[in-house]
Amino acid sequence: MTGTVGVIGAGAWGTALAQMLASDGREVLIWAYEGEVVEAINTDRRNPLYLPSATLNPAIRATSDLANFESADIALCVTPAQVMGQVLSGLPKPPQDLVLCSKGIEAGTGRLMHEVARANCPQSDIAVLSGPTFAHEVAKGLPTAVTLACGGGIAQWDRLSPAIARPAFRPYYSDDVTGAEIGGAIKNVLAVACGLVEGLSLGQNARAALIARGMAEMLRFGVALGAKAETLSGLCGMGDLVLTCTSTSSRNFSLGKAIGEGAQVSDLMADRRTVAEGAHTAPVLAQLAIDRDIAMPITTGVHAILKGAAPQQVVAQLLARPLVAETTV
Repeated sequence: MTGTVGVIGAGAWGTALAQMLASDGREVLIWAYEGEVVEAINTDRRNPLYLPSATLNPAIRATSDLANFESADIALCVTPAQVMGQVLSGLPKPPQDLVLCSKGIEAGTGRLMHEVARANCPQSDIAVLSGPTFAHEVAKGLPTAVTLACGGGIAQWDRLSPAIARPAFRPYYSDDVTGAEIGGAIKNVLAVACGLVEGLSLGQNARAALIARGMAEMLRFGVALGAKAETLSGLCGMGDLVLTCTSTSSRNFSLGKAIGEGAQVSDLMADRRTVAEGAHTAPVLAQLAIDRDIAMPITTGVHAILKGAAPQQVVAQLLARPLVAETTV
């Protein structure tokens, strides 16, 4: 498999990344958990479960055996955040460069994805790819820009950027792995909140205010954990936040919207084949905020609603908070 780039995870985002990477004719190997997905990709050039709109490039080959990644120097990990550690532990030989494309925080441990990856693949150089990306647009080859945060510094960037960049897919360099991950994780929770605003018909003023105050929460939390404020103000923070907080194409936004319209959280989560990571991230993020004494009222509110609190009551509590200077809370 010399020269092959591997994609671990054949959900919508993993499939879209494989499609993008194969656009120059390079062989791309994609791992899928479901045997029917492997069969459909290899036989029909489609992924009907997760990205039915795309006809996949013939350079993409699917497998359900992680042993086939043994010779891949670069692997993009695009599994759901909560199972990433389990999947990575099955790699017989971790790649030189492991690019994390999953957005979330591990429940139970509070670990960021690069911490999970380092525990399972200690010899790999870890990078994080994050930014405003809807899978169906990337699969179509529409213009996209992302942050590629390289824990291995410029040397890793020099290896990865030519392997990942395409004419319509533009990565920007960062060395702030923590910032790139925090932006991607928190924006999922804030997208649920913006969906709630839509579902409750609270108006565009409320959504704009929530995005701005959510950004303040992201900055407070990120800086407290060692992230750079400028990272969170870029593609993987503000850029991703704006995208996912303004479109029903966002799974997290759609989840919040449905809850705001009266659907039960348990029913929505049970029926979803694709994962709304914000629902898993909210409780661990809320607990980390308490542990570190970081004010995150929107995150706390989303967590309460996901646990069963009435959305209207949570909104009333947020609006009743003490009046303070905008720069503080």
